[in-house]
Amino acid sequence: MDRTDGTGRRSQEWFGAEGRSGMLYRSWMRNQGYGAEVFDGRPVIGIASTWSELSPCNAHLDEVAEAVKRGVWQAGGFPLVFPVMSTGETLMRPTAMLYRNLLAMVGEELIRANPLDGVVLLSGCDKTTPGLLMAAASVDLPAIMVTGGPMLNGKYRGQDVGSGTHVWKFEAEVKAGRMTVDECHVAEGCMARSKGHCMTMGTASTMACMAEALGMQLPGSATWPAVDARRFEVAQQAGRQIVELVERDVRPSQVMTRGAFENAIRTNAAIGGSTNAILHLLAIAGRLGVELTLQDFDELPLPVPTLLDLMPSGRFLMEDFCYAGGLPVVLRRLDEAGLLARDALTVTGESIGANVADAECWNDEVIRTMDAPLQPAGTGTAVLRGNLCPAGAVLKQSAASPELLVHTGRAVVFDSPEAYHAVVDDEDLDISADDVIVVRGAGPRGYPGMPEVANVPLPARLLRAGVTDMVRISDGRMSGTGFGTVVLHVSPEAAVGGPLALVQTGDRITLDVPARRLDVDVPDEELERRAAVLVPAVVDDRSGYRWLYRQHVLQAEQGADFDFLVGGRGSAVPRDSH
Repeated sequence: MDRTDGTGRRSQEWFGAEGRSGMLYRSWMRNQGYGAEVFDGRPVIGIASTWSELSPCNAHLDEVAEAVKRGVWQAGGFPLVFPVMSTGETLMRPTAMLYRNLLAMVGEELIRANPLDGVVLLSGCDKTTPGLLMAAASVDLPAIMVTGGPMLNGKYRGQDVGSGTHVWKFEAEVKAGRMTVDECHVAEGCMARSKGHCMTMGTASTMACMAEALGMQLPGSATWPAVDARRFEVAQQAGRQIVELVERDVRPSQVMTRGAFENAIRTNAAIGGSTNAILHLLAIAGRLGVELTLQDFDELPLPVPTLLDLMPSGRFLMEDFCYAGGLPVVLRRLDEAGLLARDALTVTGESIGANVADAECWNDEVIRTMDAPLQPAGTGTAVLRGNLCPAGAVLKQSAASPELLVHTGRAVVFDSPEAYHAVVDDEDLDISADDVIVVRGAGPRGYPGMPEVANVPLPARLLRAGVTDMVRISDGRMSGTGFGTVVLHVSPEAAVGGPLALVQTGDRITLDVPARRLDVDVPDEELERRAAVLVPAVVDDRSGYRWLYRQHVLQAEQGADFDFLVGGRGSAVPRDSH
């Protein structure tokens, strides 16, 4: 459709209307000082911002929005910034994941309800990136993502420290008596020393890379530090590009295809990305009607080695990744190995293969080559099955201890994260290094919201004895910055009567990652007997969002989206009667 004169544009249903309706729409916008010329049919571009001072990772997005606006004006568009819900894992209780679906709902409804032809999605902390991609997928108007970028590398006593990753390490050092509380207070100020999200390969960095691998973010833009001038340069470029996407009517459904999701899954393996990407990619795919299953996250990465030497799996941080060449280098190496769906369309208007064809690596120590990887192929995320997780569970092999990937131990069971934390420092706690810690009641419906609690700290007595890792099993999540031999996303969760609810302290549990198995050594007849007398937990959410969440959230293997939001709804809205 020829839209150079504005005819046929969605925004013209508002601003091009005749009579009272058009006068109302235009006149109220003019109270901000806009002249009549902005209603001449040019593309109206919404800038959906998750800016909030309560989301430290997103607190600079107002500055990023100004750069996007410059680009939109340059390209002949009309930019309008609007707030959407901001969710930060750093402060929100019980977990920002509880509110990801709400953010997606708010974003979807605001995009659809307003006179927008295209939208730029500004995100930072991890749940805001998938939440906005879910929203854009549901509406399917032209869209492009701009993430806020990672913090500068943390520095403490001459060493690099990574956000999140070193939180767990410093906590263990304090508990073991090798670090004082005062020293820890100094270190925490050295860890987060600039604007931006986690500079480890946590979920925020992972999802920024996923947006780029999906083709929804401009090449190289996932890794520029938040305070780097080029972060704002690429934001301005995105502002120009969204106008082009509107002119060509390129929509998220044309970009986020099955091939794009395969690229994202393999990229996640190559960068040692967060297990949380599994939940988010499944949810985004569900909005688009793209066929994607939990098993894809085990099978697709099998030929992919871990190329990125980045915390928590490796040594370096996002700043180093950026200066080494960023994600385009990883994508090019996958492409050259025949592991990239290279014809997948991106928001540049070109294929992902064309985008990265000339990418150069400036540091092979940070971004390893295919023949000298950090970890060999087959060591990415493992999807487990067994009588303890009939619908699946996941484990991040690159962050686990190799000697624990095949392990049998006595279960020590806790009905909630709080129950574990209440006794973890008890010197008389009956637990040994060979035991298996089970923390349940942390799934999507049970907590609710599936918090990042699965990588619980080890008992203080064992830490002092030099124990550094134990097998831990949970229906909850783990921060992408975390590490350890932790089985996550056990499904069905305990709160809906999954087998995890039936495990008792003293049962023998076997983890066999090479065989992709997780089993409890209890006869089926005994499990059935326990299920018959299981007393469901009392839930007192009688109204409000938590009630809605518990009623409609899907299980982890389905992305923990709401059942009524699966599938797209498009951009059409009923005409009003003004």
